[in-house]
Amino acid sequence: MLPLELTLVLAATRDMGIGLNGALPWTGLKKEMAYFARVTKRLPPHVQPPALNAVIMGRKTWDSIPPRFRPLKGRLNVVISRSFAAPPTLPQNADAEPVRAGSLEQAVEFLRAKSERGEVGRVFVIGGAQIYDAALKLGAGRVLLTRVMREFECDTHFGLRLGEGEAGDGWVKRDKGELDAWTGEEVPGGVQVEGGTEYEFQMWERVD
Repeated sequence: MLPLELTLVLAATRDMGIGLNGALPWTGLKKEMAYFARVTKRLPPHVQPPALNAVIMGRKTWDSIPPRFRPLKGRLNVVISRSFAAPPTLPQNADAEPVRAGSLEQAVEFLRAKSERGEVGRVFVIGGAQIYDAALKLGAGRVLLTRVMREFECDTHFGLRLGEGEAGDGWVKRDKGELDAWTGEEVPGGVQVEGGTEYEFQMWERVD
């Protein structure tokens, strides 16, 4: 049984490239970033403020966020690094500091307790590749994927091959109505174009 429902959020090329030199391979996708912010902030219907959603990331992903934008506002930020020896605790000022955890398992246990108290809504995993892989091994069952249609040079790839068809390797692409219902908004449908880059918002769920 999953200790806590995890949703992975990522943008990837057709061959699942997600990074280059510790950063995103593309720039200027402002509408895509705004979508990411809205979806990861929006609480599910059964959870009320002052609860927050949580975003889990590795230390390298945290370091890649410009200092003025971190912690990501309106969400409980959890950073994972093997160098963090102490058990995760809520910082005195969560608007200025993240929760620190030594492993994804530690982070999930910490967030599960807060979820059971109604303090945390949804839990999103936002990178990098090692944290995504660990989340999949823990049984994460949903991927919010921005499918980037243009090819970019990448040195980091997502470990799961999500095909263009309707199913593959125990995963299925949900239709737009299901994506809208889960995110709580009318997500722009079809291929979007921004800065000369085409992309599409998708939701994949594990069915095995």
